[in-house]
Amino acid sequence: MVTQEQRRRQLAREKFLRQQQRRTAARRKSHMRNTVIASVVGVIVVGGVVSYATGLFKNDDKKANAGAEVTPSASPSSKAPDPCAKPAEGAVKSLSWKTEPAMSIDKSADYTMKLATTCGDIDVALKTAAAPHTVNSFDFLAGKGFFDHTKCHRLTTNGIYVLQCGDPKGTGSGGPGYTIPDENLKDTSLKGGIYPAGTIAMANTGQKHTGGSQFFLVYQDSQLPASYTPFGTISKSGLTVLKKIAAAGESTGQGDGAPNATVVINKLTVAKS
Repeated sequence: MVTQEQRRRQLAREKFLRQQQRRTAARRKSHMRNTVIASVVGVIVVGGVVSYATGLFKNDDKKANAGAEVTPSASPSSKAPDPCAKPAEGAVKSLSWKTEPAMSIDKSADYTMKLATTCGDIDVALKTAAAPHTVNSFDFLAGKGFFDHTKCHRLTTNGIYVLQCGDPKGTGSGGPGYTIPDENLKDTSLKGGIYPAGTIAMANTGQKHTGGSQFFLVYQDSQLPASYTPFGTISKSGLTVLKKIAAAGESTGQGDGAPNATVVINKLTVAKS
């Protein structure tokens, strides 16, 4: 017969085992979540050493230029139907400059940007006065056809919710050859460490003033440090396009990879309103 004391000890052991199992499961879940978020949020890389440990947008610039990112090489999962059309005929131009273009925009005027993509048009109202270097750079690059026929090469669907574009190589190693300064980091839209849905912002290396040509479009509120120049607001119809792209998922099935949708910028234009 089991004594009261033996029963008490047995129950204590069972309780301890249950606690250990819960803690182990929690640690495993936390580790998996942190691994995903670290890679997800390390969306933007422009050069040599890539570090995702801080959980920030990164871009690396030792081998290439500012504004780039590394696309993960994980095996693709089963893809959702592609909601986008075939890209327009044409090829990406190989262009590079050593220095930031001279200021040529009217900093007191309103400018808009249109991304005519295979998935639909994404219109953006640019924050010219708050981010003049950024808007001037996009105006310059758009005029040269720099973004035309480029792929949006990364989609994140876990932890943060963005589509990344602007790399002419489509691999995360491309850029314009120059960098631009950070701007507008105290924008009133960035509240509580959140980049709200509808924000378009620059990538960087994690260091100050390292933006190039890569940018990300936020389709759902995303928690990020205010380190990435917010330079425009995406239209409601543009957000609808982004959500369609996000609904198709990404290639790894882990929340961070190439979009399953064929997202190509057929033409990017900047115009004075």
